[in-house]
Amino acid sequence: MIDSKGYRPNVGIILCNDEGRVFWAKRKGANSWQFPQGGIDGDEDPETAMYRELWEETGLCAEHVQLLGRTRYWLRYKLPDRYIRKNSTPLCIGQKQIWFILRLMTDESNVRFDCGHKQEFDNWKWVEYWYPLKDVVYFKRRVYRKAMDELGALLIANDVGVNAESYLSGRLAFG
Repeated sequence: MIDSKGYRPNVGIILCNDEGRVFWAKRKGANSWQFPQGGIDGDEDPETAMYRELWEETGLCAEHVQLLGRTRYWLRYKLPDRYIRKNSTPLCIGQKQIWFILRLMTDESNVRFDCGHKQEFDNWKWVEYWYPLKDVVYFKRRVYRKAMDELGALLIANDVGVNAESYLSGRLAFG
């Protein structure tokens, strides 16, 4: 599914633990790290797609996480020219994403990478909240920053049982 402007609808997932650290996953067979993400199928709303992608990429189900929030609007990034498949129709020039922030509510031993039809990741680690901005591929950094700014603010809410220290500690460096 590509929209009329050439963007593929997609969801992004920031999964945090009680210490406010985030799940950072290594793409299978590459030295490339990212948050879980994936396309929205034609019959799905963003939340449904998020839970499907969460399961396919991490083996975690809805009962394993607490949904803390989502971005209000679509966040877009364009693909660099070399990644655009010029011969495909319709032409996809990038992705538009709704981002979600989740809290892990189960033991991390439930994480597994063999649930989807194609394994996306082969390793993962907990990292400080702002670390992904330094490590993600360059063309996704602006979208990551917007999503992390908007959703990280939820970690300092009184009703969220997550230690926001990781979020707050890097705020000055990236703010």
